[in-house]
Amino acid sequence: VQLQAFGGGLVQAGASLRLSCVVSGRTISNYNMGWFRQAPGKEREFVAAIRWNGGRTYYADSVKDRFTISRDNAKNSVYLQMFSLKPEDTAVYYCAADNNRSGPLLGTTTLEYDYWGQGTEVTVSS
Repeated sequence: VQLQAFGGGLVQAGASLRLSCVVSGRTISNYNMGWFRQAPGKEREFVAAIRWNGGRTYYADSVKDRFTISRDNAKNSVYLQMFSLKPEDTAVYYCAADNNRSGPLLGTTTLEYDYWGQGTEVTVSS
């Protein structure tokens, strides 16, 4: 299974950006999907997750009401729409796939995800 994230870039505070992640090697409907981010000098942190069928989403408090995670299983893709970006959103963003889609909860830690993309960099200037 391979994940490829793209869509990052340099934007000004207040702008919007949409990240995409394409899964290959196996159909994405086998996985709950998540987005994480890692700022320079910091640990990788949870951003958002979505259930394998799109039926449930969960967000970190820091991005709730600004970011929206969605997926299109027909396109083997998951997305992260980011609005009202802040300088503190600057990070490398990673998409990840979780094999365990049977439980009621969505994973929020890196250990719960089995496959990772290479990351796409988002820089928000003030």
